[in-house]
Amino acid sequence: MDINWNIIGIVAILAVVLVVLTVRKNLREKKKLENKLNNDFKKSDKTDVDADDAANEK
Repeated sequence: MDINWNIIGIVAILAVVLVVLTVRKNLREKKKLENKLNNDFKKSDKTDVDADDAANEK
């Protein structure tokens, strides 16, 4: 039985391309998620800090 190296080579190249595309997409999605999590919060109102209050409570 003869091994068909052409088909094995094509399948190996397609597998490598699939892995590369998946990694690139995951990195892009990770960057989008990181930006969303960093920018998706309600900013607290800035209040004056009382110097006599040790706990700086509102």
